[in-house]
Parts: sequence; C-alpha cells; structure tokens
Amino acid sequence: MIDLSIFTTAEAWISLVTLLFLEIILGVDNIVFISITSGRLAPEQQHLGRRLGLAGAMIMRILFLSLASFLVHMVAPLFTIDLGFWSRGISVRDLILFLGGIYLIYKGASELKDTIGLEDLKHEAKTGETGGRRIGLGQAVATIMVMDIVFSIDSVITAVGLAEHLIVMILAVVIAIAIMMIFIDGIADFINRNVEMKILALTFIAVIGVLLVLDSMGINSGVELLDMHLEKLMVYFAMLFAVIMELLQLRYKRNYEEWRDEHEGDED
Repeated sequence: MIDLSIFTTAEAWISLVTLLFLEIILGVDNIVFISITSGRLAPEQQHLGRRLGLAGAMIMRILFLSLASFLVHMVAPLFTIDLGFWSRGISVRDLILFLGGIYLIYKGASELKDTIGLEDLKHEAKTGETGGRRIGLGQAVATIMVMDIVFSIDSVITAVGLAEHLIVMILAVVIAIAIMMIFIDGIADFINRNVEMKILALTFIAVIGVLLVLDSMGINSGVELLDMHLEKLMVYFAMLFAVIMELLQLRYKRNYEEWRDEHEGDED
C-alpha cells in the first residue's frame, strides 16, 4: 500500500523537486543520444521510436529504483586491478560505465566519420533511399533502453541516497520522462535538420563516452557540483556555449539570406 501522506511534509516535496531537477539536467546526454539514434529510423517511425525509447527508459529506471538494495551492491568491488601505478576495485557500476563509455566513443566517432565523409548522401545517390542508412524500430528502442542504464545509473544511485520514499523517486522519474517526451521531437528534428548541430551532438556523445570510461577507472577531479563531477559539468557548459554560438550563426545566415533575396528582388 502506497502511503501518500508523505506529501503532507515539506521534506517530500523538497526531495521531489531536487530529484526532478537532477533527472532533467542529467538527462541531457540521454536526449542527445535518443535524437541521434532515432534519426536512423524511417521518418514515419521516428516519433514513435523516441516515445517508445523514453517509455522503455522510464520502465528501466523504475525497476532500478525498486531494487534499491541491489544498487548498494552495484558499487561494491567485485575484484581489484593493481598495476602498481594505478589500483582500483572494480564494481558492477564501473563495468557498466566502462562498456557504455566505449560504445558512446565508438558511436560518436563512427557517426562523425560518416557525417563528415558525406556517407548518407553517397548512400542516397547510390540507392535512391533518402536519409541514409536505416535501422529497425526494435533495434532503436532496445539501444535507447540499454544506453539509458548507462546514462541513469549514477542519477538513480543518487536518488536512492537523496530520497527515503520510493514513490517520490518514481514520481520524479515519471515527470522528468514526461517533460522529455514533450520536447524530444523538436530537439531531435532540429539536430538532424542542421548538420552543424548534429556534429556538435556527436562530439558531445563521444566526449561523454570518454568521461564515463575515465569515471569507471576512478580518474576524475573528485570535485562535485549538482551531483556531477566538475569535468562533466565543464563539458555541459562547453556544449551549451557551442550550441548558443551555432544558433547565433544560424540566425545570421538566415537574416543574410533574407536580406540578399530582398535586395536581389529590388534589383530585378
């Protein structure tokens, strides 16, 4: 039986707002990954694929939260690697972050290579299929769900530490996913429509992969802010700065093209 009386206390609401904020902030890299992955779906499947992927991600997070006792063991060392100059106890969390980070590096680098090498355009010219290489709906949704485990593992462990009640943690996840569902189409379409933004997004994915690998090895600054290591926060701010610069350049190009068309019309 769920005890809703906890919401009569200020502590529960403070925990909910804090967790919701963290889920949204820490979900930025997940949104970028979903945008890139869903871009490989057929146009008529992209909307459905994004929502199914997010719904699956929500289920995975709720299952994670429901196994709070299991999460405690995920950070317990399974074995120790001692190389003399570097020694660390490796846990389930570390293995997940390492493998997930390697995949993100591969995904970001391979997609960047294809984008810069115009592989989609070459594929379109060769086969007549628009949009480049395609993947199936099931493959896209499964990939999004599996990678959500990597992206959310730290935020879920943090949630267990911040909130005492499961219903508060689950509610924060459900609301955060609902907010992502509202904005995911616009973000994904914008990224896939503007190649500059796609290159930025792919670079971001690859860099996050590097950070996950380093984190799995215990290599980080040790300084945390908003429950994120300082270096990850710096990557987020760098990404935000780059996005703002690209938006300004896109706006300039649009204004210039409108001005040019207007003046060419006057000359005619």
